Amino acid sequence: MVVIENNILPLIPQKPPFVMIDKLLYSDEKSTCSGFVIPSDNLFVENGVFGVPGLVENIAQTAAARVGYIARQENVPVPIGYIGAIKNLEIFNLPEVNDELETEITIENQVFDVTIISGRVKCKKLILAQCEMKIFINLQQTSKP
Repeated sequence: MVVIENNILPLIPQKPPFVMIDKLLYSDEKSTCSGFVIPSDNLFVENGVFGVPGLVENIAQTAAARVGYIARQENVPVPIGYIGAIKNLEIFNLPEVNDELETEITIENQVFDVTIISGRVKCKKLILAQCEMKIFINLQQTSKP
């Protein structure tokens, strides 16, 4: 898969050390995919394992990267989003340090500033986690470059 963006920081409101994606693999009208190699010093790594909060934040940041990518294409400031709800969270396995995650989000519904997504995290072609998220976009608040 071709990486369309290696410099992820301008696309998301999160800043180190709270960054849980490191590249944008693709993005279209309905879906976006990110990649992330888990570093040993990540906030959510404990005993060499990347925890559940990191997987959830990885899904949310993939959605944020989609919004940031669209904003950049439209030459407007990147808005900030907030997780409103998480539904049907399933964790099948936890990845380890240096594993590479591939996370895909799909837009299920979008009404005004609320987007419902489904997210799925894979590692080595196995599904590690999946859920639905309700994300609110604050169009008046933008992230600073």
